Amino acid sequence: MLKQLLAGAILWIGMMQQAWAQLPPKRELRAVWVATIENIDWPSRRGLSTEQQKQEFIDLLNRHQRNGMNAVIVQIRPVTDAFYLSPYEPWSEYLTGTQGQAPNPFYDPLQFMIEETHKRCMEFHAWFNPYRAVFNLSRSSVTPDHITRLRPQWFVNYDNKKYFDPAIPEAREYVTTVIRDVVKRYDIDAVHFDDYFYPYRVPGKDFPDNNSYRLYGNGMARDDWRRANVDAIIQMLSTAIKAEKPWVKFGISPFGVWRHREKDPEGSYTRGGMSNYDDLYADILKWLKKGWIDYVAPQLYWERGHRLADYEVLLNWWGQHGYGRQVYIGHGVYKLNSNAAWKNPRELVVQLEEARTLNTIQGDIFYSAKSFAGNPLGIEDSLRNHFYKYPALRPVMSWLPNTAPEPPYFIDAFERPGGLEIHWTDDDTTGRTKGYVLYRFEQNEAINVSDPTKIISIQPQSPDPEFKDAGYIKGRNYTYVITALDRLQNESHQAEPLRVHVRGGKTYFTFEP
Repeated sequence: MLKQLLAGAILWIGMMQQAWAQLPPKRELRAVWVATIENIDWPSRRGLSTEQQKQEFIDLLNRHQRNGMNAVIVQIRPVTDAFYLSPYEPWSEYLTGTQGQAPNPFYDPLQFMIEETHKRCMEFHAWFNPYRAVFNLSRSSVTPDHITRLRPQWFVNYDNKKYFDPAIPEAREYVTTVIRDVVKRYDIDAVHFDDYFYPYRVPGKDFPDNNSYRLYGNGMARDDWRRANVDAIIQMLSTAIKAEKPWVKFGISPFGVWRHREKDPEGSYTRGGMSNYDDLYADILKWLKKGWIDYVAPQLYWERGHRLADYEVLLNWWGQHGYGRQVYIGHGVYKLNSNAAWKNPRELVVQLEEARTLNTIQGDIFYSAKSFAGNPLGIEDSLRNHFYKYPALRPVMSWLPNTAPEPPYFIDAFERPGGLEIHWTDDDTTGRTKGYVLYRFEQNEAINVSDPTKIISIQPQSPDPEFKDAGYIKGRNYTYVITALDRLQNESHQAEPLRVHVRGGKTYFTFEP
């Protein structure tokens, strides 16, 4: 009898473990890149009216909120210009068609985008290009007071573009000042760089930094010296961001290969092609080890089984090289339908599933926003109906401020046409509360706020918060739980639940443990 009981208990535990294993994660970054360079994603073209620009961004946010995203990464400085009112750099030509020309009627696009993003309880990562100054020397609009004209000695021309020379200390200080200004004046959640450090190599052309190497090389090998130049600005920015606002994250989205194993025993089993370390002079692992950045989002835009850079090989490699910081995987939605491998409707879905199996990977970022247009290979259906069917909080970073707010509490509930209207409040006088999570449990279900399938709403803090639960069915018993979130999504304890009891055909509401 004892053996039978033991066997039954083991079977039950196994079944429970299997059930829990199938739950989606409660915390996961789900983000999309919004590129503004050459009007890739937003605005759709130069010269749109203010109202058209605003409406396009609202439509973009709504679409990707429906897709399950909880963050957007928006390019606000594509080429030493600004999608905001900057004291240092001119308005971007990708807004109005002419660099330096403000939107008319005037608005501050960055302020507007942050407010709309936060209304949806999504995070706003401000994406900067640190070194690119003129995108196309033949046709780009450049103002007379542009920094390339004021400080021409800081810049070099390469591949019909103009770049800051990363070796020049004053140039690094200038870029740091520009970014620190945004951190100080705007309510952004993160500073984000992609893969452009020293520019991608052009065959037969070396980056023209002979003059600065003579001035600043100090006898170092040129490759080591270039890496040291990039290290310097990453460290400066890390310090500046946290000095201004300790809660603002700093993230890098590098090219997907740090270094090949043939050159470094710590490298990945990939071959051929470029690497961050040897070609872009970006030693991402050093920045992770030193704690200079909060997250890394390698761009793994290859398919599974790629002969030079296999997605699965790189996924596992990055999963083992986060050094305590967070790792998100960059996925190339734009690759869908591009070749035989990417005509397989399961390719991207399986990549997402494989990333989720690793507890050292905390989320996904998709390039880019417009690539979802037309729902290629049903990717939006896959996200909305399966992969991101349930909402997720963003992962917390234990090294950032992590004091959770005080819990809110329910104050009333009313049966209304179309659902149950629920009201709550909080006594937070610190301003720490930035949002709420509302859970619903069916009759006799154990209250388990670790289960994201029970979340029915994540919404921003407001003076008189309320929510109408359209899934409420009159005549059933329910238990509702409410918690509070700070800006980094540290979650409060729960206060007394709201219980819905049906007795004798009447509905009663109680607020009790």
